[in-house]
Amino acid sequence: MSDFIVSPTLQAWAPRMLSVLRIVAALIFFLHGSQKLLGFPPMANGGPGPEVFTLSWIAGALELVLGALLILGLFTRPAAFVASGEMAFAYFLGHAPRDLFPTLNGGDAAILYCFVFLYIAVAGPGPWSLDAALRRRG
Repeated sequence: MSDFIVSPTLQAWAPRMLSVLRIVAALIFFLHGSQKLLGFPPMANGGPGPEVFTLSWIAGALELVLGALLILGLFTRPAAFVASGEMAFAYFLGHAPRDLFPTLNGGDAAILYCFVFLYIAVAGPGPWSLDAALRRRG
């Protein structure tokens, strides 16, 4: 039955969809950093970004830099590993103390990012990446 459901066409697209997952997750991750550090898109409360070198500012800097690397698929595995760790840290430091359940403590996105980036750290960037292009050239 599973051979019927997973056609050769779907199997051929699996590596490409890994690249799509990486790019989409990284774009949203990047936006979190740009919102904190660059004020775009504007914060919902309209307030300024975090003070320089605070934990929130460091998180924004990581999200901006790691997000850009992941969008491009450059240094993908280490960037995804560090991003995964940042999200685990964010969950346990910022969300878990509020409530046991992620849907109540606002940490569901942090958990999802953590495991998506951990998967990318293990699976690699997919074929649509600078890492793959550099590997093909050399």
